[in-house]
Amino acid sequence: MVQSLKGKTAFVTGAGKGIGRAIALALANEGVNIGLLARTETDLKETISRAEGLGVKAAYAAVDISSLTDVEQSVKKLTDELGAADILINNAGIGKFATLLDMDPEEWKRIIDVNLMGLYHVTRTVLPQLIEKNRGDIVNISSTNGLNGAATSSAYSASKFGVIGLTESLAQEVRKNNIRVTALTPSTVATELAIKTNLIAENNDEKYMQPEDIAEFVVSQLKLHQRIYVKQASLLATNPF
Repeated sequence: MVQSLKGKTAFVTGAGKGIGRAIALALANEGVNIGLLARTETDLKETISRAEGLGVKAAYAAVDISSLTDVEQSVKKLTDELGAADILINNAGIGKFATLLDMDPEEWKRIIDVNLMGLYHVTRTVLPQLIEKNRGDIVNISSTNGLNGAATSSAYSASKFGVIGLTESLAQEVRKNNIRVTALTPSTVATELAIKTNLIAENNDEKYMQPEDIAEFVVSQLKLHQRIYVKQASLLATNPF
């Protein structure tokens, strides 16, 4: 028997566009109240407007998740407006691809600071809310680059490998609290990031997975009976070539 998500509260990072926005709106369509975190306020406001049109409560905080202090303030704002979270979706991430020697060290570090340390900051801040409820879900968006490295992806792969390791460790820590922690490892998804970094051609994006595909999977996973959880799942485009 599937669980109803109606009335729950989810905090979603990177919710201004792409996968984060698609997940936030899919959850809102299930009656989930959503708290949105991302860097760009205009993108957040657009997502908020669409979510509220689905009849749920929504709040946002514009934040750079690489700062723990800023994350703590933002999560407090969302909690004050919506209440404590039942679901955390860690989706925010950046990417740039170049050889290890060609990439500026500050750019390399920035990818780690956002993709891995940012996820840690948000999780550390939200996790006590789930522990207090003795129930909850955390879904971390990694990548197939977190399973296998590739030339020019040293920073991105390092961050996404780290996400998987963090996920597996945390899952063991909080199972006793009825908290399910999952890592998703999608291959290329047709997002603005994928197009900007030339991972896909703009006129060929329909052959790749869409953000809505990931969102559909996340919703289905969250509806699973509480006694079962998905440790890790790889999602691949059937025929992108």
